[in-house]
Amino acid sequence: MKARVLVRLKPGILDVQGASVKRALAGLGFTEVRDIRIGKVIDLELDGLDAAAARQRIDEMCARLLANPVIEDFTVESLPGS
Repeated sequence: MKARVLVRLKPGILDVQGASVKRALAGLGFTEVRDIRIGKVIDLELDGLDAAAARQRIDEMCARLLANPVIEDFTVESLPGS
């Protein structure tokens, strides 16, 4: 199974990196940018599991390592070729 995990800061958590990028863009003349939230994309390919078992394992990976459940949310989507 191939999957993509999107990890983002939870609403209300200050995104320091996003604020820094917003300031840099404004300095380059892109003043129309109102807000930026920076996240991460993780593409995974798992062997030997059906879709339900793979999803469960990915959820475990996110909860234990890939995302910080205190300040981040994550979503998982299946990719073509799964």
